[in-house]
Amino acid sequence: MTQETHPHTTDRLDDDDYPAYTMGRAAEMIGATPGFLRAIGEARLITPLRSDGGHRRYSRYQLRIAARARELVDSGTPIEAACRIVILEDQLEEALRLNEELRSDPTE
Repeated sequence: MTQETHPHTTDRLDDDDYPAYTMGRAAEMIGATPGFLRAIGEARLITPLRSDGGHRRYSRYQLRIAARARELVDSGTPIEAACRIVILEDQLEEALRLNEELRSDPTE
């Protein structure tokens, strides 16, 4: 295939949000089971995209979140609590980032 046929193929490889990984591969990468990925999906920690065939596909960003939840579960935190902790950590990180942006904005 030529660059003209798929002009954004290499861009996708660098995209943290591109759903490149199947459930089996994603589970293997974070040292979990497919059941764990389904459970954190049901807890709404991550929402995998679906392929045309209906299979779950995960991005690198989602895998980092799932790996953090797995660490918490492995240390004894119930899965629902682990998902909530990760969500709150993510919200705090975003709030801190926005706060820093607003503080450094020279137009204010």
